[in-house]
Amino acid sequence: MIMKHLICLFLIILFILPFPALSFAQSAQQGILIGLIPEMNVFKQHERFKSLTDYLTKKTGTRVNITILSMYGNIIERFNAEKMDGAFFGSFTGALAIEELGVEPIARPVNLDNSSTYYGYIFVRKDSGIKTVKDMKVKRMAFVDKATTAGYIFPVAYLKEKGVLDINKFFKETYFTGSHDAAINYVLDRKADIGAAKNTIYDSVRKENPRVDKELEILAESAKVPSNGLCVRKGLDKNIKEKLKKALLGLDKDPEGKAVLEKFGAIKFIETTVADYKPVFDLSQKAGINLKTYKYRNQ
Repeated sequence: MIMKHLICLFLIILFILPFPALSFAQSAQQGILIGLIPEMNVFKQHERFKSLTDYLTKKTGTRVNITILSMYGNIIERFNAEKMDGAFFGSFTGALAIEELGVEPIARPVNLDNSSTYYGYIFVRKDSGIKTVKDMKVKRMAFVDKATTAGYIFPVAYLKEKGVLDINKFFKETYFTGSHDAAINYVLDRKADIGAAKNTIYDSVRKENPRVDKELEILAESAKVPSNGLCVRKGLDKNIKEKLKKALLGLDKDPEGKAVLEKFGAIKFIETTVADYKPVFDLSQKAGINLKTYKYRNQ
């Protein structure tokens, strides 16, 4: 009888043990899906991330696929619907995903100016005559998306601190341009009087387009928030998560990785945690936004 129980126990162990290894092997073969928010022209963004995901595929032994979202505001729904394994969230979408999905931040890039954060700008045309919030009344405002820190949460918080409680009544018109570079172009092309965008995209556009320095001026800037970082879903295979993190944090120590960083436009990647998102939670509170109930569709 004892021998029979031992044989049964042995068979149970024999059948159980291979499954975790098999699960990891299947995950590696099928690959993982990483989402990207549309912070800039999608073709430029795909080109920027292609070499990085190719590198991660090689280093992790797991095929890393990317998908670019059509808008910021559907990130939570698409993350679930498409069964994404992770995403390079913006600071606000990252905060939303932490609250609603329980994602885990693992790494974010250090920019070429040696910062791992960004901030928001509110800007106008130099010939607009707009110098203060009072001057913005009954003007046209170009936001990016309701699910962006620099392109919506910051300007709403800033305006609220200046006494503007209802932006829809304050402005003549408001637009949601869908990307930061589009918001900048809205003001350049006189489709809007005021715009909001993140400084990294603003600085990138100004390098390519001399009209930015010639025609625009910045009226306000936000507190610093974490750069777009990779967050992975709760329950992602631990081996894959650790390999992704190790590959990202080791980019600057590998000659091949350095070439990838040059194309990506970063110095290195650094470890990132939930605590790094505190400035975003604080800014959301100033804007009067509850992340657990926030309706972030651009209606």
